Amino acid sequence: MNQCNHFTPEFTRRKWLESAACGFGALAFQAFAQQIVQAAGSPNAFSTPHHAPKAKRVIFLFMHGGVSHVDSFDPKPALKTYHGKPLPIKGIDNLDVELKDKAGSGRVLDTTWKFRQHGESGQWISELWPHLSKHADDLCFIKSMHTQGVSHGQAVAMIHTGSDNLLRPSIGAWVSYGLGNENQNLPAFVSITPPAGHGGVRNYGSSFLPAHHQATALGHSGSKAAEARIEYLQGPNAQLGEQHRQLEILNQINNKHLSQTRDKQIEGVIRSYEMAFRMQGVAPELIDISKESKSTQELYGMERQESAEFGHRCLLARRFCEAGVRYIQVSTPYVWDQHGGLVKGHTKNALATDQPISGLLTDLKQRGLLEDTLVVWGTEFGRTPVAQGKDGRDHNPAGFTVWLSGAGVNRGYSHGATDDFGYYAQDNKVHMHDLHATILHILGINHEELTYRYAGRDFRLTDVYGQVVKEVLA
Repeated sequence: MNQCNHFTPEFTRRKWLESAACGFGALAFQAFAQQIVQAAGSPNAFSTPHHAPKAKRVIFLFMHGGVSHVDSFDPKPALKTYHGKPLPIKGIDNLDVELKDKAGSGRVLDTTWKFRQHGESGQWISELWPHLSKHADDLCFIKSMHTQGVSHGQAVAMIHTGSDNLLRPSIGAWVSYGLGNENQNLPAFVSITPPAGHGGVRNYGSSFLPAHHQATALGHSGSKAAEARIEYLQGPNAQLGEQHRQLEILNQINNKHLSQTRDKQIEGVIRSYEMAFRMQGVAPELIDISKESKSTQELYGMERQESAEFGHRCLLARRFCEAGVRYIQVSTPYVWDQHGGLVKGHTKNALATDQPISGLLTDLKQRGLLEDTLVVWGTEFGRTPVAQGKDGRDHNPAGFTVWLSGAGVNRGYSHGATDDFGYYAQDNKVHMHDLHATILHILGINHEELTYRYAGRDFRLTDVYGQVVKEVLA
């Protein structure tokens, strides 16, 4: 096991107080911090789960663009049999109208990659994922996913917020609202270099939930992980004593304004100032991976140009996880949207993500973190079994695959199935609302009870739908 600093909540609290001692008494600083944390009605306080949780936190690995399940985790021999021929599926009632029209057009496209069974569980994984396949017995596949929205904008919003057409809080914001901070010196929700396209901030925003539940962004779209920083964390005055006095005055002004206007966004501003003040002694060291051993960085594929960027993001996710952040969102900086050039595009993207994801699972496991961390690998939709152009696949929200690993899941298990061509979910169908309900359940949250009253009604992540997929639970 590689040895390095473990950013436990106790460690970060201690480092914060040590930093505070410079120019300002540590005891006074600690007292002020406690005053912030224990403020009456503070929404950062830990909330009691509805039932005993299996996981304390989530790392969500978002593969932006639509990974082809029939080329990755869902082998379909019929593709070889019917390659180049019309797809023998027409008039499927449960398909979107646009998909229904496409079903009878186009010609079947066989996969380029060979599938093999891996591990004692015999999980089917294609040669696109040589590193991930070593973890077959730790993975729980859901192969009967279906969602709403043929376009990226709709489907990306659906996987992140549970709605394909309305502005709603992201799942990370709901987790922050439901469980609060595990580490009071760090936000509950972090998004690592979030992408700007297909929804942008709505994918990690809080919508009508209190503003402080929105993710703290590390970097922005286009940022390299090595250069990503939390914006405006450090004030121009380095003396914490002076910052303390400034913050007290700002809080007095903002709270007076809040009492007069009752604008909930002002609460978010107040909390952001307070959180930034507490993070100053913790966050800079947390995002600095220079002290990580060479072997650890190699584990994440950071010595290879193809995988260095996503490897850096996954390593940061482990560090945030270790420090007690509740929900960590990691998105790919490129898209799996291969309407053409499928082989080239999917090969490149798999080379960029396969080893980093494998390294993350290995690192979490050897540190004992996989026992109370849920890792979710997801994409907004799958791809069609018919060719688009010469070498591409179109969007397919009617059937695709996601996988889970870690706390609370039935490892080495595959749930559900698509039809013989991988076109639509057929057996034990799982909707995106069901996936969200299951993630919340593993965190100890009843999705039907996690509600927030807004505009005269109670809202929840799963709207009025969703069932926990009990078969995937350990």
